[in-house]
Amino acid sequence: MVDPVTIDVDRKHAVTITWEDGHVSRFPLEVLRANCMCAQCRGLRDQGGPAWAPAGGVAALQVELASKVGNWGLNIHWNDGHTAGIFTWEVLRASCLCDRCAGN
Repeated sequence: MVDPVTIDVDRKHAVTITWEDGHVSRFPLEVLRANCMCAQCRGLRDQGGPAWAPAGGVAALQVELASKVGNWGLNIHWNDGHTAGIFTWEVLRASCLCDRCAGN
C-alpha cells in the first residue's frame, strides 16, 4: 500500500493526490460523489440505480470540507448535504483514472 504525501482539494473541480511513490491521481468531483463508499450509496448502486446524479437547475457540485480520517482515508462533506462516505487510500489508489493506471 502506498500512502498519500499531498492531498489537493479543488473545491469546485477535483481532488488530486500525490502518492509517496511520486504517482499523481486526479479524481473529478462528480466521479467521487457518484462512487461514494457509504452504505446508503452502495445500496443504491447495488439496486441498479445511481448513488448520485447531478440535479438540473441547482448549484454545481462542490466540496464543503475534506478531512483525513486517521491514516486510512478521506472524508468529504458535499454541498448537497452528503457527508457519510470515507474513501480509503487503498480504494482511491486502485481507482486512479490516469492513462497508465487505466491501461491506456
